[in-house]
Amino acid sequence: MKLFVVAGARPNFMKVAPFLHAIARHNQRCVAGNGALEPLLVHTGQHYDIMMSEVFFRELNIPTPDVNLEVGSGTHARQTAAVMVRFEEVCHRDRPHWVIVVGDVNSTMACTLVAAKLGISVAHVEAGLRSFDRTMPEEINRLVTDALADLLLTPSADADENLAREGVPREKIHRVGNIMIDCLVANLARARARRAPVRLGVEPGRYAYVTLHRPSNVDCRESLEAILENLVRLSRDLPVIFPVHPRTHKALEAFGLDHVGAPGLHKIAPVGYQDSLCLTENARLVLTDSGGLQEESTYFRTPCLTLRPNTERPVTVTEGSNRLTSLEALAGDIQAVLNGPERLGRVPDLWDGRTAERIVQVLLKNGTP
Repeated sequence: MKLFVVAGARPNFMKVAPFLHAIARHNQRCVAGNGALEPLLVHTGQHYDIMMSEVFFRELNIPTPDVNLEVGSGTHARQTAAVMVRFEEVCHRDRPHWVIVVGDVNSTMACTLVAAKLGISVAHVEAGLRSFDRTMPEEINRLVTDALADLLLTPSADADENLAREGVPREKIHRVGNIMIDCLVANLARARARRAPVRLGVEPGRYAYVTLHRPSNVDCRESLEAILENLVRLSRDLPVIFPVHPRTHKALEAFGLDHVGAPGLHKIAPVGYQDSLCLTENARLVLTDSGGLQEESTYFRTPCLTLRPNTERPVTVTEGSNRLTSLEALAGDIQAVLNGPERLGRVPDLWDGRTAERIVQVLLKNGTP
């Protein structure tokens, strides 16, 4: 069974890695190749910065992509169109039985559209997540992808319910768990060995870890300035480790805010996946607008504030350690976290490091279309 496995942006890499490793383990168990799966890794090139892309392939032991579409950056329309044009050529040249897409980036939707129009079956890993906010480009990508996919592989019960409410037949929905946690579990020992807090000069359990990149937070001068003011204030009590995303870096420069800081506010270059895991596990507080960090902090039970009005991962709030916040509430919410317990919530069901194995079994059960 030939599979095209699509990765487009940094969050995708942590999701395809455990899946590719699970396929390799499955193929080792096959006798004389019977029942083997043939994955071809398609990297769309949606992220092209080495710290946002290539370093992740090295850290996660992902093989060199079989195909690199090299689409680069651009508007949503241009990027989506470029992926579609180039991915269609690949599908015509080497038609797969299944296209496997993950997450909610532009590449996910673009490759799903191409496959659906060519009559190629699509499996969506991390299906059914909803923020119910259509101003988010990712929400549009989720809705379109799930409307067209043939297999919807969900991480949690709320995702199942969202799909059922949208009219997706139950037989298409398979709850397999959170594949991000597979990657976390596989990398945890190496992440801990990197001792990122110590290398950065902070004490484990005595610092805040901050990542921000969403347009609603960094593309507006007033918002970004207010965030910096909160970080400077926090840094007087607790060191702040702030790896600056390329988008955020450009905004800081454009608004003339790149020199705003304080001795305890450590603005550093983007970090690799394993360093990020180590920083998340050992932080006293995580402040982010990232979907992945909401999940990873929940696994570690590290208190997390998500600077967004909504989340497509509500299980991190209802069961985990996550809390939504806003610019208006941020100072008070930071103080509430610092006054509260150092560990919160519980690890949700099926966040056990075996999601990729369950996905392989679902694909084998559904067979060659």
